[in-house]
Formats: sequence, structure tokens, C-alpha cells
Amino acid sequence: MNRGTKSWIVYAALLVLFWGVWGAFSSEPNSRYGYPNEMIYIIWACTMLIPAYFAMRGHTFDRRPIAAGYGLIAGLTGAGGQLLLFHALANGPAYLIFPVVSLSPVVTVLMAMALLRERINRLALIGVVAALAAIVLFSIPSSKDDANSHGPWLLMAVLICVAWGVQAFCMRKAAVVGVNDATTFGWMTISGLLLVPVAFVMMGDFPSDAPWQAPALTAVTQVLNAIGALFLVMAFSRGKATVVAPVTNALAPVLTIVLSLAVYQRLPNVWGTLGIVLALAGSTLMVYSDEKSGESSVAPGAADGGAHVSPAPQKS
Repeated sequence: MNRGTKSWIVYAALLVLFWGVWGAFSSEPNSRYGYPNEMIYIIWACTMLIPAYFAMRGHTFDRRPIAAGYGLIAGLTGAGGQLLLFHALANGPAYLIFPVVSLSPVVTVLMAMALLRERINRLALIGVVAALAAIVLFSIPSSKDDANSHGPWLLMAVLICVAWGVQAFCMRKAAVVGVNDATTFGWMTISGLLLVPVAFVMMGDFPSDAPWQAPALTAVTQVLNAIGALFLVMAFSRGKATVVAPVTNALAPVLTIVLSLAVYQRLPNVWGTLGIVLALAGSTLMVYSDEKSGESSVAPGAADGGAHVSPAPQKS
């Protein structure tokens, strides 16, 4: 698809759909069957191969060092942050960890403005602030854990926040230097698989006594996660990081909450409700502002032969 269109909105919407459904059911293997989070990570890393295969069809794998560099950084910061999150949650309260981690779009926005010279107008800035506030509100649970409220988990949460912010920036930067979506996602898949041995070490014993429903449910939900990750790469390659990062991170939890309400009859707390309002308002402002500005959401340099996508249609 031509990057000169507003195609980033389409891929962002698909991302919200897949990650919203994944978010609603992602905790089931652990909460229902006690399936280890590290095993969930291992299965997720394997499911990344599925969208990677379809993404590579009709595309040439970019073998340039710069493509490998940004792809590996994006993959290792994303997968490494996920593994570090498991360790942080084992040592600290989730109700404090997740609000810190959820600020990763701030890192992405600041890096994009400083290093890519992306600019947003006043209306979009209001939308960004509203979306970031919504992301934090989504992370506040209705009740607090009894976990220790201080310790090394805080440093881990900050590191995860930075890692995931850098990951999103690298996705955008890869497109700016002309790396196609399939290559970036391919390196991300390789990075996730490279950390599988680390997950095994963290897990200790293999959960051989787990019922078959646990790995099966994990595989189904993590395929949604993996496909959503591909759409994230495609959205960042077509839209500005200052808009894509807050929009996608704010809207996916909205769908998760709606599905949780429909399936589990679980009402959001007051913070979640306020977060929904802010997420919808902020995202609408950012998209409207981007459309109104007349910017094509093209990667810098694309018009003169910079970032490009193979004319063959991308599969997902």
C-alpha cells in the first residue's frame, strides 16, 4: 500500500482490534491453569513465526547492517522488556508497576521529536496528553495488592518503560532509513526466539503437568498478539511516531475493557471509565489533526527514493 495515503490509520485500527481481543483473554492461561508466564513468552516467540512468514511473502529480506541493527534493537528491547516485566511483577506491586511501564509512548514521542524532527500542532498535543493520561488510568486497578511498595521493581519498571519506548522509535526509524516492514518484523521475530533460552532458565522446571488447554489457549491468544505486533510495525512505517504510539497504546485497552464487560460482566472502575473517555477523545483529536494538516504520513525521504515498500501486497 502506498505510504502516501493515511494507511497508518488502517493498520493502527487492526492493531487495536487484535491487541484488544488478546488483552481481554491473555491472562486466562495463567489465572485459570496456573501456566507460567515464561512459558507463555516462549509460545509467543514461536507464534511470531506465523505472521513473519506471511509478511515475508513477496518481499526481499533487507540484509543491510542498518536493517539488522534497528530490527534487532526493536526486537530485543521488546522481548527483553517482556521478560523483565515477569521479574518485576514477582518483586513488586502490579498497581504501581504498570502505570510506570505504560508511559513508554512518552519516550517514543520525545525521541521522535528530538531525533526525527517530528512536530505536532497544538490540537494534536492536547490529544497526546489525553491519550497518555488514559494509558496511565487504565493501569490503575480497582484494588491494591499487599505487595511491597518499594524495592528494585521500580528500577525494572523504568527500564521496561524506556525499552518499549525505544522499541517503538526503532520501528519508525527503520522505515525512515528505507527498511521494509517485513525485514523489521523478521528481525523482531529472531530477537524473540533468541531470548527463549533465557525464559527457560527463568522458569526453572518445564510445566509438564499442565493440562493441554493451557498451551492451546496460550497459542491462540498469542497469535493475536503476534499479528498485532506486525500491524504495529506497519503503522509506524506509515505514520508519525508522535501520533501512532499514543493512539495505539490508548485505544487497545478500550476494546479490552469493552470485551471484558461483555464476556465477564466486569465493570471498569472509575479510573478505567475516565481512561476510556480520554483515550477516545485524545485519539480522535490526534487523527483529526493529522488529517487536517494535510501531511501524507510519509516516511522522510520517501518522495525522493528513501523509505520504500515493495509493490507486492503485504500479507498478515
